[in-house]
Amino acid sequence: MFADLHLHTNFSDGTFTPEELVANAVKQKLCAIALTDHDTLEGCERAAAACATAGIEFITGSELTAEQDDHEIHILGYFLDTQNEKLRTETGKFQLVRQNRIREMVARLNDLNIPLDVEDVFKLANCRAPGRPHVARALVKAGLIATLDEAFERFLKKDRPAWVPKMKTSAPDAIALIHQAGGLAVMAHPGLNRADQVIPGLVDAGLDGLECFHTKHPKATSEHYLQMAKQHGLLVTGGSDCHGLNKGRPLVGTVRLPYHRVEKLKAAVENRKSEIGNRK
Repeated sequence: MFADLHLHTNFSDGTFTPEELVANAVKQKLCAIALTDHDTLEGCERAAAACATAGIEFITGSELTAEQDDHEIHILGYFLDTQNEKLRTETGKFQLVRQNRIREMVARLNDLNIPLDVEDVFKLANCRAPGRPHVARALVKAGLIATLDEAFERFLKKDRPAWVPKMKTSAPDAIALIHQAGGLAVMAHPGLNRADQVIPGLVDAGLDGLECFHTKHPKATSEHYLQMAKQHGLLVTGGSDCHGLNKGRPLVGTVRLPYHRVEKLKAAVENRKSEIGNRK
């Protein structure tokens, strides 16, 4: 029994609908998945319904962009209450930031005599949490760039001429937001951040876990973070970080987290609920 706990749909920068994502999970014979779209929970209801039909356990989630000691950190929230008022308000703010970032990136492209219309990007994205992949796809669709990779290499990667930095919340605030919505906070793909020095501070802020297994984590990297998780008493998660066909092929199920890890996550959620109940 295996799970994939890091997946995206077209409610952020993936290309699969929630139903297509679940269909791929069925093909991979997964018993549980989590939807972790960027700064939104909008796709969770449809994904949950598709999982119920398919007999797959579903975990509500989201991926928040945060900052710790001048490092961009992505925090995965699991078992989130989708109706939590504060979470809905804050993710709404994050979505507006994302939309304004798209406008600024397109303005920079226009200054470079790249005649991309920002409304074409929003029409293609068709979601409240657009990202750089939507700009890249719009450039290719308009015939202004040949490939997605070229769009990022020439214009959209960090320090390229159309790159715009993200406005980020602090990591402690992101962790607190997840906790007050009933969730667990996990640091995504730490091997890509290369900022192990921030992990103790995140633990002090209440971090619950590390994503030790990831598509871009070689075995040695996963082993390293398993040791760090053990050292700090953190939960262990893993996921493919599938974005549909944006990155060449669907990655659903290429990272297969043993189900006993999911059981530990569920137990941690229940323990936290009990502690809160005892304090009331």
